[in-house]
Amino acid sequence: MLGRATRLCPEIGKDRFRVFDAVNIFGVMSQFTEMKPVAVIPKISCEKLVQELTRTSDPRHHQAILPQLFARIQRKIRRANLAKREQLEAIAGLPLEHLLDDLRASQPSQLANWFRDRPDFASAIDLPDNRTMPVFISYHSDRLVAVQRGYGVAEDGSIYSTRPDEYLQLFQKFLADNLNLIPALMVAVQSPKDLTRAQLKELQMLLEENRFRESDLQGAWRDRKNEDIAASIIGFIRQAAIGDALIPYSDRVDRAVRKIMSSRSWTAPQRQLLERIGKQLKAETIVDREALDRGAFKTEYGGFVRLNRTFNGELLAVLESINEEIWQDMG
Repeated sequence: MLGRATRLCPEIGKDRFRVFDAVNIFGVMSQFTEMKPVAVIPKISCEKLVQELTRTSDPRHHQAILPQLFARIQRKIRRANLAKREQLEAIAGLPLEHLLDDLRASQPSQLANWFRDRPDFASAIDLPDNRTMPVFISYHSDRLVAVQRGYGVAEDGSIYSTRPDEYLQLFQKFLADNLNLIPALMVAVQSPKDLTRAQLKELQMLLEENRFRESDLQGAWRDRKNEDIAASIIGFIRQAAIGDALIPYSDRVDRAVRKIMSSRSWTAPQRQLLERIGKQLKAETIVDREALDRGAFKTEYGGFVRLNRTFNGELLAVLESINEEIWQDMG
């Protein structure tokens, strides 16, 4: 089976195989079947091998280096995505289909000169496929010009605003312009207790696309008001849209759970679960039936059906009460 596995298959670019052994035959037979890798030092980099090649003229040394060097280049070429192939071809100056044959046909001294003329090739081979060689646009010394906080920074580094008050005003304007156009936004403002998990995700994605991330809003509020408040995105929406008090979300949850627990006489298991639900609300904002049928609620408590029995069939009503209390005016 190992012999079959090691057969080449250029059609699919095979460069590895796995052994699934249920009874440890592979371990017992390993002393007879173990195959040594071509690269004697598997972790040695291509750049290091090229350095060794260019430093010595000893044929015995070349015999040890070249198989490892060719194996690394071949492995990279087989796995390279389109961007990596284009990068390697640009550095090599010829198609990758012919590169390895040309290198193998060259004398060690010719190879050394080839790599000296292309100092970036070995570094490019060592880089992961999703990274490319940096292009230097300046060799001048760095100099600090200014330090400036940005809000709504995009992936390309562009800054939406450098003033916290302006950024918060832009957020308020965005909400005013879109409140009647986006149903999830309307629910968050008028009835946040009814906001579903899908609507919350939709809101988060929409706001991030428009550079209004929760972390940026928290930073702008802190810099503008000198208050470090870990409010949720729903809290920022309601504050900007209707002037609702901006309060840390964890404080809202703690207050809601305390009020529900004091509203009636609960059993010990019920009180324990109420506290656990409060912790989960802090972690993911919305706890619904779906949340209670996965993770720790499923493995430790048996999921929604068993939890609902603990609350005598009233668990959904309890969750609704907690969510309603979370967004009550805390003034």
